[in-house]
Amino acid sequence: MAAKRSNAKSTGPVKKSPGKKASKPAAKKAAKKASKPAAKKASKPAAKKAAKKASKPAAKKAAKKASKPAAKKAAKKASKPAAKQAAQPAKAAAKPAKKAEAPAQVAPPAAAGLAVGDQAPSFELPDQDGNTLTSASLVGAPYIIYFYPKDDTPGCTKEACGFQAEKPAFESAGVRVIGVSPDSPASHTKFRAKYGLEFTLLSDADKQLAEAYGVWVMKQNYGRQYMGIQRSTFLVDAAGKVARSWRNVKVNGHVEAVLGASQA
Repeated sequence: MAAKRSNAKSTGPVKKSPGKKASKPAAKKAAKKASKPAAKKASKPAAKKAAKKASKPAAKKAAKKASKPAAKKAAKKASKPAAKQAAQPAKAAAKPAKKAEAPAQVAPPAAAGLAVGDQAPSFELPDQDGNTLTSASLVGAPYIIYFYPKDDTPGCTKEACGFQAEKPAFESAGVRVIGVSPDSPASHTKFRAKYGLEFTLLSDADKQLAEAYGVWVMKQNYGRQYMGIQRSTFLVDAAGKVARSWRNVKVNGHVEAVLGASQA
């Protein structure tokens, strides 16, 4: 009977072990502690990589945007002195070229050596009527031969009318007046008829006589260069020699000067 009681008492409810209850928080804490460094360690490279990846385009874009005006400004600033410096030699090189053109503006006459006392050039040229006049037929009497650029132009008309007005005075001095230009005989005919000119006009179409007298020269007008007649007059004496010459004359007062020399 005593043995039964003892067995019955020992088979009573068993109390939970405090060790099992205590192990749960410890395990949880240990797991939490163990996971922190791993998570921290794992997250660092990923975060760094993500940040680096995210920052690259932004930084690149910002740098590109910032560098453009700076580069443009620097290039503009750098190019100015270079362009200015490059332009200076070009400008300096252009100056001598401009200076070198100056002598070509006025060419020396072909017969620059023709002077007072020289034999007057001989000629055979058609007049306003198509008849040939020769220098040989004029020997024995003095004559005036004047060269002008063109029929029926203001200066040439004024000069021709001046010689026409003084024609009686020239005839009294025994001096014949002859005008010469590159115009055709037909042009001379119209010119004479229009202004009542009564003296001879010769057609020097190929400019041979003008070249012989040295009056076919390089001229300049408003910056344009061209060959033309230099308005000039020559007094040839009875022996066929140049007694007086007037080159590159102005119309005003010219006829009176020639008449005075013819009467001397």
